[in-house]
Amino acid sequence: MKKYQRLAQQITEQIELGVWEPGDRLPSLREQVVSSGMSFMTVGHAYQLLESQGRIIARPQSGYYVAPRPVRQPLSAPPEQVMRDESVDINTYIFEVLQASRDASVLPFASAFPDPRLFPLQQLNRSLAQVSKTATAMSVIENLPPGNAELRHAIARRYALQGMNISPDEIVITAGALEALNLSLQAVTEPGDWVIVENPCFYGALQALERLKLKALSVASDVKDGIDMDALAQALRDYPVKACWLMTNSQNPLGFTLPAEKKAQLIALLTAHNVMLIEDDVYSELYFGREKPLPAKAWDHNDMTLHCSSFSKCLVPGFRIGWVAAGRHARRIQHLQLMSTLSTSSPMQLALVDYLATKRYDAHLRRLRRQLAERKQQAWQSLLRHLPAEVKIHHNDSGYFLWLELPAGIDAGELSAKALAQHISIAPGKMFSTTNSWASFFRFNTAWGWDAREENAVKVLGTLIRELIKK
Repeated sequence: MKKYQRLAQQITEQIELGVWEPGDRLPSLREQVVSSGMSFMTVGHAYQLLESQGRIIARPQSGYYVAPRPVRQPLSAPPEQVMRDESVDINTYIFEVLQASRDASVLPFASAFPDPRLFPLQQLNRSLAQVSKTATAMSVIENLPPGNAELRHAIARRYALQGMNISPDEIVITAGALEALNLSLQAVTEPGDWVIVENPCFYGALQALERLKLKALSVASDVKDGIDMDALAQALRDYPVKACWLMTNSQNPLGFTLPAEKKAQLIALLTAHNVMLIEDDVYSELYFGREKPLPAKAWDHNDMTLHCSSFSKCLVPGFRIGWVAAGRHARRIQHLQLMSTLSTSSPMQLALVDYLATKRYDAHLRRLRRQLAERKQQAWQSLLRHLPAEVKIHHNDSGYFLWLELPAGIDAGELSAKALAQHISIAPGKMFSTTNSWASFFRFNTAWGWDAREENAVKVLGTLIRELIKK
């Protein structure tokens, strides 16, 4: 553990012991330097880490203060740890919720995407204009599956920076991560097969299971600890599972990141049962702190993981550029892609290659992570101020989602309908499960800029929730 992490842990323990109460002013950076004997930079990093974790807040011209104490009650467990569903039928509900929140006048707290104003759109548009001038008639052919060679090499080099040896030949460029995930699922299953998903999980997984006529095994996941490994082992013992679709970093909707030891355990368990892991890792760049978490694929030495990601959540949604590191399944996925979408947009691939060559990507990512951490903190503090105390706000140190739990018996779907009438969208928990286990929960996107309009919207949500509690 590094010095700044030790200091942050020490202060965290002091807060938990009550040495520092919510609202207390912490020692200034200079005072902490004197008392700890650490450098100004080390202390600064420790305070930044604590701020990104939501434990302290900075007040301009005043200093650092202990944040209000979040409600940390255990997440209500679903009635069963493994829930089977032989016929997934959720697409209609998801479609209706998403369509209802498309109106530009609606505050998009239900959105799965970050605020597009956080992205370097001018630079990307310049790259797109540049490649439009130089593209040739051969460009389309050159960028057919598996995709642009330079782009695949650039992605392989980013894996290499994390110590992962993945050949560009294993990488297939897709039209966003969702196509990568769908093609991966199709490559390793047949209609009627059992597939494990988390409960709750990203609704795109449920839509894919419905479209491909696959059977779902929903394994309980906890907002802090992630997927229940004992329940996963039970599901693998009891059913002829073909694939497992999981998010190991910044899971949507809960927000957790599995620790390294649990990722290793996951890979060992799936490998023992000869089950393919389809790893949805679209939020991997949106970690808090200084070290990027590895995907579970880093522990896979038997080619049992199809690692899917994209640039949509961290650089440019509109380009729809994703990929799958597919290993031995790369050729099968190329065939499936040729039979469906044919290929990913050639100009978008070329523009992305041009942008990545500028070396500005990592600087953008550092800025983006800082902004998302700040906005998540602002949204969290606003929700604590304006929602009833009975609402539990589950907070994780990455990404841009908060998972909110309403009092038992309050339907988040009903709250969503009432909020939409006030031009506010939220994502009800029913979108993330084939059951009603999460009817009292909703996901809240914190990535949008925070001003009077957003603050007032949270006040309105608080009023609506209080009305539902009184019913």
